[in-house]
Amino acid sequence: TSEMVTQLLFGDHYEVLEQSANGKWVNIKICFDKYIGWIDVKQFHAISNEYYEQINHSDYKICTDLTASILYQKSLLPVTIGSIIPISTNEIFKIEEHLGFNGEAKSLSARRDFEYCRAIAMKYLNAPYLWGGKSPFGIDCSGFTQMVFKICGYNLLRDAAEQVTQGKGVASLAESRPGDLAFFRNEDKKVVHVGILLENQTIIHASGKVKVDLIDENGIFNVEQKQYTHYLTDIKRFLA
Repeated sequence: TSEMVTQLLFGDHYEVLEQSANGKWVNIKICFDKYIGWIDVKQFHAISNEYYEQINHSDYKICTDLTASILYQKSLLPVTIGSIIPISTNEIFKIEEHLGFNGEAKSLSARRDFEYCRAIAMKYLNAPYLWGGKSPFGIDCSGFTQMVFKICGYNLLRDAAEQVTQGKGVASLAESRPGDLAFFRNEDKKVVHVGILLENQTIIHASGKVKVDLIDENGIFNVEQKQYTHYLTDIKRFLA
C-alpha cells in the first residue's frame, strides 16, 4: 500500500513506464507535470501513439464548471473543474469513441488575468483538504494552486517545493500583488505550503479546507486560532 500523491482528472494523459509483477498496477508519468506514480490497471485506458501525440500538440478545452457531465454510451459521466475536454466545433469529441460534453469550458492555452484567476479560485472555496487531491471534492495546497493556474493558462509543477522554483521572484509582501503565489516553510526551512495572494493582505489556500486567511510579512494568521499557522518564505509571480 502507498499514500495517494496526486490525482488524474478526466482527459489527463500519461506514459506507461512499467507494470507490477502481479499485473494489478501500472507505473505512469503524467504528461502535464511529469509526475510519476502508480494506478490500478483497471483504470488504465490505452490510446494509440498517434492520438497521444495529437493531444500533446493540440489546444483543447478545459472544464470551468465546478461539476459538469459527459454523455458516453448513453450514460452521463460526471467530470470536475480542471478536466481536459477535447471538443470539436460541434461539441462532440473523440477519445477513439464519440463523447458529448455538457458544461462550460475555455481554451486550455488562453491566459487569463487576476480577476479570472480569483473567480476560479473562489469556486474551490470550502473544498475539503485531501493529500494528493486535485478536485473540488478533495484537494491539497499545491494541487489547488496548480489547478487554478492550469485553468488560467499557466503550467505549474505538482508540489509546493517544485512550484517555488518557477515564476519571477518578488522581494517582499509589500511589493507583491494579487495573483502572486506565496510559499511557506517548516522548521527545517523546507517549502511545504503554498497559496494565492488576494487583496487587502489576504490569501486563499487549502489547509483543512480551501479558505481565505489574513497574511503579513511573518506568514498566515488564523483569526480563529489567534496564531500564525504558516511562515512566509518566498513569493513568486506568474500572471502578466
